[in-house]
Amino acid sequence: MSKKYFGTDGIRGRVGEYPITPDFMLKLGWAAGMAFRKMGACKVLVGKDTRISGYMFESALEAGLTSAGADVMLLGPMPTPAIAYLTRTFQAQAGIVISASHNPHDDNGIKFFSGKGTKLPDEIELMIEELLDAPMTVVESSKIGKVSRINDASGRYIEFCKGSVPTGTSFSGLKIVVDCAHGATYKVAPSVFRELGADVVVLSAQPNGLNINHNCGSTHTEALQAAVLAEHADLGIAFDGDGDRVLMVDHTGTVVDGDELLFIIARDLHGRGKLQGGVVGTLMSNLGLELALADLDIPFVRANVGDRYVISELLERNWVIGGENSGHIVCFDHTTTGDAIIAALQVLMALKARNEGLAQSRQALRKCPQVLINVRFGGGVNPLEHTTVKQASERVTQAMAGRGRVLLRKSGTEPLVRVMVEGEDEAQVRGYAEELAKLVTEVSA
Repeated sequence: MSKKYFGTDGIRGRVGEYPITPDFMLKLGWAAGMAFRKMGACKVLVGKDTRISGYMFESALEAGLTSAGADVMLLGPMPTPAIAYLTRTFQAQAGIVISASHNPHDDNGIKFFSGKGTKLPDEIELMIEELLDAPMTVVESSKIGKVSRINDASGRYIEFCKGSVPTGTSFSGLKIVVDCAHGATYKVAPSVFRELGADVVVLSAQPNGLNINHNCGSTHTEALQAAVLAEHADLGIAFDGDGDRVLMVDHTGTVVDGDELLFIIARDLHGRGKLQGGVVGTLMSNLGLELALADLDIPFVRANVGDRYVISELLERNWVIGGENSGHIVCFDHTTTGDAIIAALQVLMALKARNEGLAQSRQALRKCPQVLINVRFGGGVNPLEHTTVKQASERVTQAMAGRGRVLLRKSGTEPLVRVMVEGEDEAQVRGYAEELAKLVTEVSA
């Protein structure tokens, strides 16, 4: 049964355009509350990132949840993985995150976590969707839910993050620049690294509701790169708006992506005999990651793009580490979902163990040239099903004769087709990518 509202990462869209409207959020809160109440007494945690529309949607969800008889605990601005963690520790039935992750402020969305801090099962999402199409009712007055606020949420999560490294760990002598994207990590991330002894320079930690992800964070690393060089820092860390993605910058100002960070963590776990199984990447993971892991005899498999699919593959194989080149990294030995702060800490631990800088540590992975072009389309006919596009894709794949690959896919969160070509020769790869992107644009017109 297909889903009407839920995508690969919750429900997301432009603020004020259906379904990202206050009336829909009211009904969504009610539907979710009704679904969760079927499991018994219902307590739901609600957190958000820093975008201005979060206030509006928080109030609407609160009204809907309580009208269904669910108790609500408000967290305020908190990273998405913090809400997953706190949902578990407060033994709530569910956690709700109001966020559009790395998108600009005029987008927003809703993500759900189960009581175990994992993505909601499909059957629960389908139950919520079914209720969304039912008439809204209100429980009798004596059963209306109550609302409270968790005032020590930040402190609890900071201690949780610090607990992911061995007791007594100190990053004294390490100078880092942390870019919080004016987002949900703006309070907790600097505190975590400072309390572990690092000298921390903070960027983009003055959210005003409109500046989240704007020319900062993991999607715009230019300011961080410049700051690392200006501050003569050892490295820089860039988070996205909701704190589930991380990229880094080495001391030379070079960006280190999720594939490289994943490799650094996996190699460290492998070297200490703590890598359970292998590593899960995605269809977008660089071929160089696969080859570098193979050199260490570490198994590697690709999941569909999206942390939901990475996590599903990890669970199925009982492995502990996986991620995406965008910076979603899942460390199952520490938490239940992608967590940017915890992933960053594992990288710092790996560097410390090898007594290496980030620039040196990433050299064991030689990335193949990979060109990604995003093509916007207006919906309607799927350009990837067009005969011309299919034939061109097959022709390019054959031309690279097993020394490269082509991947065309629709984004799960935006009206985009992602055209990716990877191979040994960068000029050739770029030419093929531009050719395919032009075709996708033409058939989408």
